[in-house]
Amino acid sequence: MSLRDALWDSGHDETVEVNQRALIDKVLARYSGEFTVFRELLQNSDDARSEEVEIIFETQPAEGGKEAGGEPSSNQHDVSKSLPDLKTVLVRFGNKISYKAEGNPDEEKIGAFGVGSYLTTKLQPHRLLTRFSPGFYSLFSVTDDPFVTSGDQWMAFYWKDKKDQLYARRGKLPPSPEPNVWTAFEMPLREPSPMPTPFDLIRFLASSITFMTHLNRVSVFLDDKRLAKLEKTADVPRVLVVPKGLNPRTEGGMMTITNISSTPVHIQAKVMKWVYSVGSEKKRILPVISVPKPSFGSLFSSIFSSLSGNSTPQRTVTPLPPPEEPTTDLLAINESAVALTVYSAQVTTKLDRKFSAALHRSTKKEPPSKLRYELIYVSSDVLFRTKANVNLNVAKTGKRQYDASIQEDSIYPSSTGSIFQGLRADLEGMGSTRVFIGHSTAQTTGIGGHMASRFIPTVEREAIDFMDRNIAVWNKELLRVGGILARSAYQFELDGIKASWAKLAADPPDAPSEERKALVQQAIHALKFFTFHNSTPSAEVSQTLEAAYFASSAAFPIISSRGIMNCSEIRMPEPSLSTFVKDLPVVPQEVISGAGRMLSVLESKGYIKTITFNDVLKELNSRPLTTVEMVACLKWWTKVNADFPNDDRQRLASVQATLVNAAILSTEGDKLIQLSSIKTFTTSRSIILTPPQGPLPDHVLPFAVSKELHQTTLVSVFGWHELTVVEWVSYICSLGGKAGSTDHDINVNPLWSEKVLLVLVRGWPSLSDSDKERVCALLRDKTCIPTSNGMTVPDQAYFPNVNIFQDLSVVSLPSGAAIRGTTERLLQALEELMRLKNTAAFSKELTADEKAQGSSPRYQARQLYEPLDVFRSLNLPILDWGQKVKWRGSSEEAKLLFELGLQRYPPLGTIITLCTDQNPQIRNTALQYFLDNITTKYDQYDANDFANLAYIPALRNTETCLAKPKEVYSSAQWTSLGFLVLDHKHQKDASKLQVATHPHPYALVQLLRTRPPKDAAEAEKWFTVISTRLSEFSKSHLQEMSEARFVPTKSGHLSPSQCFIGAQSSNSVHSSLFTFVNFGNVANSFLMACGAKQEPSIEEIAKILLEDPARYYKLCGEPDRYLQELRNLAVNMKLIPSFTLMRMKRSPMLLATQYKPKVDTKGDDLDDEEWDPTYGLKRADEIVLVDDTSAYQAFRGVLWTAPQEDLIEVLYQNLGSRKLSSHVVEEYQTTAEILTSKKAIEVRELVLERLPLFLHEHTHSSKTRISMSWLSSGQNFIVKTFGKIAVVTQLRFANQSIKRSRETSAIAQRIKNGHIQLWIAGNTQTDMYDVATSLTKQLFDSPKANDALLLMTILSTDLRSLKRRGYNISRILKQREAALPPSVIPTELPQEPPREKGPVPLPVGLQPPPLPPKPGAESLAQFDPRDWKMASDLLSKAGIGASGAGPATVPGTQLAVPRTPTPPRAPTPQPTSATPTNVISHNIDLAVKACREESGSVLQNRQSMQEVRETMNESYCDVSGTSENLKLAGELEGIKIYVSDDVALRLAKTFISDNHEGLVRFIHILKPLARAYELPQSTLHIFYDATGGLIAFNRNASLFVNFRFYQSWHDAEVRNGRRNSAFISWYFTLAHEIAHNLVEPHNSEHEFYFSAICEKYLMSLGKLLTGE
Repeated sequence: MSLRDALWDSGHDETVEVNQRALIDKVLARYSGEFTVFRELLQNSDDARSEEVEIIFETQPAEGGKEAGGEPSSNQHDVSKSLPDLKTVLVRFGNKISYKAEGNPDEEKIGAFGVGSYLTTKLQPHRLLTRFSPGFYSLFSVTDDPFVTSGDQWMAFYWKDKKDQLYARRGKLPPSPEPNVWTAFEMPLREPSPMPTPFDLIRFLASSITFMTHLNRVSVFLDDKRLAKLEKTADVPRVLVVPKGLNPRTEGGMMTITNISSTPVHIQAKVMKWVYSVGSEKKRILPVISVPKPSFGSLFSSIFSSLSGNSTPQRTVTPLPPPEEPTTDLLAINESAVALTVYSAQVTTKLDRKFSAALHRSTKKEPPSKLRYELIYVSSDVLFRTKANVNLNVAKTGKRQYDASIQEDSIYPSSTGSIFQGLRADLEGMGSTRVFIGHSTAQTTGIGGHMASRFIPTVEREAIDFMDRNIAVWNKELLRVGGILARSAYQFELDGIKASWAKLAADPPDAPSEERKALVQQAIHALKFFTFHNSTPSAEVSQTLEAAYFASSAAFPIISSRGIMNCSEIRMPEPSLSTFVKDLPVVPQEVISGAGRMLSVLESKGYIKTITFNDVLKELNSRPLTTVEMVACLKWWTKVNADFPNDDRQRLASVQATLVNAAILSTEGDKLIQLSSIKTFTTSRSIILTPPQGPLPDHVLPFAVSKELHQTTLVSVFGWHELTVVEWVSYICSLGGKAGSTDHDINVNPLWSEKVLLVLVRGWPSLSDSDKERVCALLRDKTCIPTSNGMTVPDQAYFPNVNIFQDLSVVSLPSGAAIRGTTERLLQALEELMRLKNTAAFSKELTADEKAQGSSPRYQARQLYEPLDVFRSLNLPILDWGQKVKWRGSSEEAKLLFELGLQRYPPLGTIITLCTDQNPQIRNTALQYFLDNITTKYDQYDANDFANLAYIPALRNTETCLAKPKEVYSSAQWTSLGFLVLDHKHQKDASKLQVATHPHPYALVQLLRTRPPKDAAEAEKWFTVISTRLSEFSKSHLQEMSEARFVPTKSGHLSPSQCFIGAQSSNSVHSSLFTFVNFGNVANSFLMACGAKQEPSIEEIAKILLEDPARYYKLCGEPDRYLQELRNLAVNMKLIPSFTLMRMKRSPMLLATQYKPKVDTKGDDLDDEEWDPTYGLKRADEIVLVDDTSAYQAFRGVLWTAPQEDLIEVLYQNLGSRKLSSHVVEEYQTTAEILTSKKAIEVRELVLERLPLFLHEHTHSSKTRISMSWLSSGQNFIVKTFGKIAVVTQLRFANQSIKRSRETSAIAQRIKNGHIQLWIAGNTQTDMYDVATSLTKQLFDSPKANDALLLMTILSTDLRSLKRRGYNISRILKQREAALPPSVIPTELPQEPPREKGPVPLPVGLQPPPLPPKPGAESLAQFDPRDWKMASDLLSKAGIGASGAGPATVPGTQLAVPRTPTPPRAPTPQPTSATPTNVISHNIDLAVKACREESGSVLQNRQSMQEVRETMNESYCDVSGTSENLKLAGELEGIKIYVSDDVALRLAKTFISDNHEGLVRFIHILKPLARAYELPQSTLHIFYDATGGLIAFNRNASLFVNFRFYQSWHDAEVRNGRRNSAFISWYFTLAHEIAHNLVEPHNSEHEFYFSAICEKYLMSLGKLLTGE
C-alpha cells in the first residue's frame, strides 16, 4: 500500500458546498437578449415535440382563471369598465407558460449544441426529471419558486431556509377525470411589475416560430383575454436536386449537402387591436446592431428587463401633440399573414476522430452526424385576399411582396406597423436579418434572409463562437454550408425565372412586355437578396458566407437583356456601343441601378466583364448594320482612335482593318455594302450629283452616313477622301453601254448628259490643269454633247454662232440653256483647248548661246514656266513674253496660258533636283525657293521620297558638302562622331527639310560596331555624347552593344560586358586579370548601361580562376592572398552556377598545405616549429578536412589539408573534400583491466560534475548526440582502468595505407550504440586533453578542436578558479541539479556575493506590451576588456562613462565587459602565422557589402539559423523559435517597417501613424549609423512585435531591428536630445548582425568578426558621439 492510500484510509469526508444562488446569478448575467425566458422555454417545447404553447399573464390570482388548453372568454367587454392600459397594467400574481408534450423527444435535438435548458427534452407526459441545465435558470430571473406540472406529477423549487441552496420537491397531482396532456410552468413574481410590451412580444414570437420544427401554435393571454394567436402551417416539402455544377462539399471537407428541400410556410396572426394601440413605434432598422448590455433590476432582472423596452437603441424624438383618433373597438381582431419559403439543406458531417474528440472536449457533447441548415426566402406568387368583416393582409418578401410589405405598415390602426417586420427581406443591408440558433441571436447574416442551423453559440446564446479554436472550425464549416445553400436558393430562383422567360412571346426590342419587366424585377430582387453586406457583431460571418457562396461554382447566372445567362456570356453595357451592339447580352440598366453592389462584386471577382473588341467583331460578323447603327459604330471607333496610345499605332491599324473588314452596311432597298470597299465619300458641299439625282461608285460611302461624320474624321481616321470630279466622271463614263443603265448613259441620254455637263461647268474653275486634261481625255471619245443632230463627240460639235452650214451639229442643250460663260469655256476646252494644249505653239526665252545659234524652236505650254526672274536664275525654260509688255500673272492672257498648261512653279522633283546642281548659285537659289514655298507649293514634300538624293547642305567637320536626308542631323554634337551635321545657316530649316535632330539608335549601334573609337580620348567624347540618347535605346540595342567590341583598351577593343568600370580594382589581382576602364562619370554610365560592371561577379572570378589556377595563384603572390580569393568564393557560393561548380570540383584550384620535416631534424616526434609548410593547388578530392587533431598530428607529412577555417572548409566540402576522420580507422590495444580502481571512480565523478558546465558554455553549431540526463543515469557512462592503452591509427587515402601507433592516457568508445565507456591508463597520469578529445568525439557529430580545449580546461581547473574566471558555477549547476540523479548532483559551492539587479520591468499596462527584463551581465557573451580600451576613451570623451567599478553593459547587443579577465585561449593547432589585417578588413568589407534590402511583404519564420538555447540568452537575434511572421506595414523615410502577427490587427493597421514620431526618431538614430558602417539605407528594416526577446536579426543579409526595444530603452532620452546612449547600443547591435553575414552561429568565429567590425568602424562612432 502506498503512502497516499494509507493517508486516504485515515481521513474523513467533508461536504463541498456551492453558493447556488450566486452561481445562478452569474449564469443569468451572461444572458443579454430580450425575452430570454420565453426563448428558452419555447425551445424546450419544440424539443419535446410540442405543437402548441400558451403564455398567460395574470393580474391577480383567480380561482376560475384561464386554464391551460381552455377557451378564452368572449371578446365582448362591459363598456362601463375601461380596458386597462397594457403599458402600465401590473402582473400581480405571475405568468404561466403551458405546452403540450406529445410523443418522444426529437433524437436529433438531444445533445444539441448550446446552453439552453434540456429539462423538457427529457420530459415525457406524466413524468418529471430533476435534471436541468443553465437555460432553466432563466426562470429564476423572474421568480424564486417556480412550480412545474406535467401529467399527474408536480415539482416545485425553493430556497431552503431562504438561503443559498436550491432544493426541489415533487409529488402527485390530485386525480383528474381527463388526462392532463399539458406541461405548465408557473412563475409567481417577486413583486407586481408591468407585463412585457405585448406587441413586441408577439413580434418576437412571430419570428421565433418560423424555425420551430414541431411548434405550430402560440397564444398570448392577459387573464382570460387572448391578445394574440399565431398559427403556422407548412405545405408538403418539395425535394430539389443540388444544382448542376455546384460543389455540395465545404472547403474543409467536413460537411456535405445531400439534398435540399423547399417548403412553403404560412403564418397567420390574429391580434387584438388593443395590442396595436399600445405597441412600440415602428423600429428604424439601423445598419449596426449593438448587443445590449445586461442590466440588473428587481423584478424581471437581466432577462426580463427588455419586456418593457426594445433592444435596439431608439432615437429620442420630441413628442408631438397626439392627433384625435376615431373611436375603435380595441377587442376587434386584426388578421394578417405571411407566406415564406424555407430552403432546407440536409447535411452530413464527416469528422476525423481527433477533431471530433477536440470538439467534444469544448462542448461536452458529441457532434451530430446529420444536421439541417435553413434559409428563409419568400416566394412571389402570394396574392392579397380580403374576407368579409376581416382585414386580412399578406406580408411578402419577394419583389412584389417586399414592395407591398413596405406600404403595408401604413394600413394598421397605429404606428406600430406589422408584427411580421422581423421576417421582411433586408435588401438594403440594414442588419435586420439574423442567425437563429434555436431562436434569434444578435448576429446578423449580411444577406436578405434569416438563417438557422446547429451553430455553437457563446454562453449567452447571442453570437456565434469564434474564440474557441475547434468550435470556430465547426462554425466556419457550417457557415460555408450556408453559403452553398444560399447559392443553391439563388440558382433555384433564377431557374424559375429562366423557365418563365422562355414561355414569353418575343417582344419588340424597345418595348418589353409587362411580364418580362416583372421577371427582370424578380431577378433584381434575388440579386439584392443575396448581396453580402457587413455582418455584425462578427464580420467573419458574412465574409465566410460570401466566400463559400462564390466558391461553390465557377459559373454565375444573372439576368441579361437576353434572359438568364451565365456571367461569362454577359457584358456590362457601354453607352457608346448600345446603338449598334444589340445582339450581345448585356446587363439591363434596371439591374445596374437596382443591384449595383452585387454587380461591383461580380466585376471585382472577374465573373462579369466589360464589352471587348472581340464582342464588337462578333456582333458585326453576325448581321449588317443599319445606317443609324453604322454611324454609331464609326463614331465609337473614332473615339477609340483618338484615345489609342501613339506608340502603338501599328497595332491600331491592324485592329481597324479587322473592324472594317467585318462591318457591313444595309441601305434602303436591302443593298449591302462592305465597309472595306469604301474609299471615298461625299459632303453636303459637293457639286457631284448624289442619289437619287444620279448614281455613285460603289466605293462611295452613302451620304446618309457621311453627313453625320466630320470630314476630317473620315480622312484622318479611315483614310478615305472626298470623291473627286475626275473619279465621278470616270465612273459615269464607265456606265455607257451597260444593260439597264440607259437613264444614266452619257452617250445616249441628252438629259443626263446635260446634268453631267452642268456639274463640270460648276467645278471647272476649281479643277487643276491635270484634272482638266484627265476630264477631257475621258470625254474625248464619248458622244456626250447634245446637238441639233443628236449626241456627238466633242470635237464634232459646233457652237450655235457657227452658222456657215445648215447641217452642222450645233450644241443644243435639252433645257434650252444658252451657251455662254463657263459653259462655253468648258465646251471650248473639250473641243479646242485640247488641241491647243497639245500643239507646240509657244516660243521659249532664248539664252545668249541659243540666240547665237539662231534656232527658235516651239514648245507646248506645259513645257514652259512663267516668265519670272527666279526661274531665269534657275535656268528653267520660260515663256518668251517679249520686252514690250510686262508679264502679269492675273491677266486674262496669263489665265488662258495657265489653262493651257503653263507651269507656275517647278514640280517638287524638279526643284529638289535643282538643289543638287553643280552650280552653287543655282543650287542655293533652288533650295531657298523650295524653303520659301514649302508650305504653299510643296506641302506634299516627304524626305523619304528623296532618300537617295544628296541635296541637304551639310558640314563634314568644317567642310561643306551635300548629304542625303538620312545622313545628316541638326544637332552639332554629332560632328565628333563623324556624322554629317546640317549647315549652321539652315539650322532653322531643319524641320522643313525633315532632318532628324539625332541619329537613330540603330545608326549609333552600327557606328560603334563598324568604326569604334580609336583611343580613350575619342571614346570618352563619343560615349559622353551617346549617353544623352540612352533613353531611346531598346533592350535589344543595349544587348547588341554589350557584345560589340568598341571599347578601346590596352589589349585592343573589347565589348562592354568584358570591361569593368574604374581606374583599377581595389584588388590588385583582379586588376591584372580583368580589364578596368575609366572614361569619366557620364561615359561610364553609358558603358554600364551596355553591360559593363564596377566589379567582376563571383561567377566571372570563378571562371577566370578555372582558366589557369596556377597563373592566378602566381599573381596573388602569396598563399594568404589566394586564400582570400577562395574566401570570396565561399561567401558567395550560392551565386555560382551549378555548371561552374562542377568545373571547380574537377579543377586543381584549391589551396592545400602539406608539412615536411626540416632538413636538419631527426626523429618522429617533431615539434611544430620543426615542420616546413608546403603549399600547392589540388583538386577537392585530393584534400582532406582536419577534424581529428590526433590523426592530423600523426599523418600531416603525407596529407594535403585544407586551411582550418569554417568558411573555407564549407567550400572544400561542397566541392568534394572529405573529413580526415572518414579516412582513419582506430584500433585500441590494452593490457589487463585494473579492477576497483579509485582513479576510475574519481574520473567518472569529475566528468559528470563538470560536463554540465561544458555543455552550457558550448556554442558549437552541432547538437549533442546524447543528453546529460541520459549519460548520468544508470550504467550509461562507465569508466574503466587498464594498465596500458595504445591506439593504432590507420590512414586509408589516395591509394595509400599507413599505420601509426601511440600510447594514450584515455580513450572513449560507445559499445554498439549503447553505453559509453571511458578507458584510462593506469601506468601514467591521466591527461585531461586525451579525456576531452575522446569524449567530444562521442558527444558531437563534428567536434572542433576548441571543444576539446574548452572541456580540458573545465576538467583540469578547480571550481573556484572557474568561478573567478567568469563561469557562473552556482547557477549552471542548479539548473542541472533537478535533472540529475542524487548520486551525481554537483558539489554545492558557497554563495556568490549578490550581483547588481537588472532594470525594473515596464508596467503591465503600458503600450507597447511589456518587454522581457534587460539582459544582465551574467547571461551575456564575454568580451576581452582590451578590446574596449578605445571605446572607453570615446565614452569618457562623450561624457557617458559609467561611474564606479565594473563593466558597462551595452544595451541591445547582449555583450558586456566581464568583471574578470577571460581565460587565455589555447593555441590553435594549425602552425600558421597570424592572419594579415588586410585579409580581416577584406572579410569585413564583404560582410558589409553583402547587406541588402528585403523585398518581401510577408516574412516567414527563418528556418536556417540554428536554435540557440534559452539559457544562453542569445535569442535576441535568433528567430528560429518564434511562431509569428512579419508583414510589411509601410515605409517611412525610405526604411521599410514590418509588424509581427502577434500584434492585434487594429493596432497593426494604424501602427505607423500611431508611432510616427517615435519611428522618425529611431530612423534618425539608424541613418547616421548606416553611414558610419557605409551601409546602404535600404538594407536596414524596422520591425515590431508584442512579446519576446528578439532585439535584432539578420535575414538573408537584410538587417532588422526591433522598435519595441528602442522605444523602451532609448526613446525617452532621444526625445530630450540625448542620443549617445542610443548610438552606442545600436552601433554594437548592427555590428553583431553584420558579422552574421560571415558566420551564422554564435561561436568564437562570430565573436572574432564582431570584434573586428566594431574595431574597424569605431572611429566613425567616435565622430558621431562627439558631433564631429
